[in-house]
Amino acid sequence: MSKEAPAVEGRTHEFVTQSGADTIEVGRKLAALLKPPQLLVLRGDLGTGKTTLVKGIAQALDAADPDEVTSPTFTLIHEYDGTREGRPVKLFHLDVYRLEGDRQLETLGLEELLTPDSLVLVEWGEKFKSIMKRSTGEITISSAGGDARKITVTLKD
Repeated sequence: MSKEAPAVEGRTHEFVTQSGADTIEVGRKLAALLKPPQLLVLRGDLGTGKTTLVKGIAQALDAADPDEVTSPTFTLIHEYDGTREGRPVKLFHLDVYRLEGDRQLETLGLEELLTPDSLVLVEWGEKFKSIMKRSTGEITISSAGGDARKITVTLKD
C-alpha cells in the first residue's frame, strides 16, 4: 500500500510486474477487488500493458481466455459475459483513443453500458471529462524499465 496520497480519494493498490504473464496475474487479482457497477479509466502509454491487464481480469471472471482478449482500438468496444461470486457480470473493454470529441463518445452509448452488473474498463478515458466524472477509479500502468511495469489501482470509496 502506498504511503503517498492517492490521485483520487479511496483505496490504492500497487503492483510491480516483470512480464506479460505477471501482468495477467495482477489482472486476475484485481478482478476480486472490482465490484459491479464500476467504470475504471486505464491509463498508460502505448504498449505498457493495458490490454494485457484486461486479459487477466476477463480470465478471472470466466469471461474469456487471455488469448481471446484483444485491444478494441478499431472496434472501440469489446464485450464479455462472465460471472463474479456466482452472479452474471458484463465486462466492457473500451478504447477511446481514436475518438475526437464528446459527440463521438456519445455514439458509444456509455450510459447504456453502466448497468448494475457491469465492469467498464476504458483505455484513454482521461481524454474526456465526462468519463472522468463517472469513473469509480483508475488503473495506471507505467514502464519500470525493460518488461517491468508498475501498476497503481485507485478505487474511489
